[in-house]
Amino acid sequence: MIFAQLFSNKVVVAALISWFLGQGLKFPLEYLLNKRWDWTIMFSSGGLPSSHSSLVTAVALTIGLVDGFDTSLFALAASIGLIVIYDAAGVRRQAGIHAERINEIMRNFLESRHFQENDLKEMLGHTPFEVVSGFLLGVLISLVVVFLLPF
Repeated sequence: MIFAQLFSNKVVVAALISWFLGQGLKFPLEYLLNKRWDWTIMFSSGGLPSSHSSLVTAVALTIGLVDGFDTSLFALAASIGLIVIYDAAGVRRQAGIHAERINEIMRNFLESRHFQENDLKEMLGHTPFEVVSGFLLGVLISLVVVFLLPF
């Protein structure tokens, strides 16, 4: 009963589809773009497309299409979406660049001394292209859920 109600909510359906599709597309796109198979990319942050951007875009647009773009709920969803997208392309991307540089410093240090340290995770955020791709995926998923799914 609860699952039936949950999955009859177009916002929830759009959110889940956009998140899982965004994460699932990372694996084949990683191979197409970089010629390497990396299953771990499906379970990590960063990469193409931005599933965070896809999710918040699908949620906000679906709320706007279902409840109206003049509602407080849409304003809240759009505001949170903009924060998430800004964070993905700005703050988290810069943190990844810092991790790359720190890892390089550590490698140089380790070459001269016997000290072991694990690398920092470098793929934390997204390039603008990855964010725009996630945004467009969210728009597509929202439109499909609202206009093509039979509920």
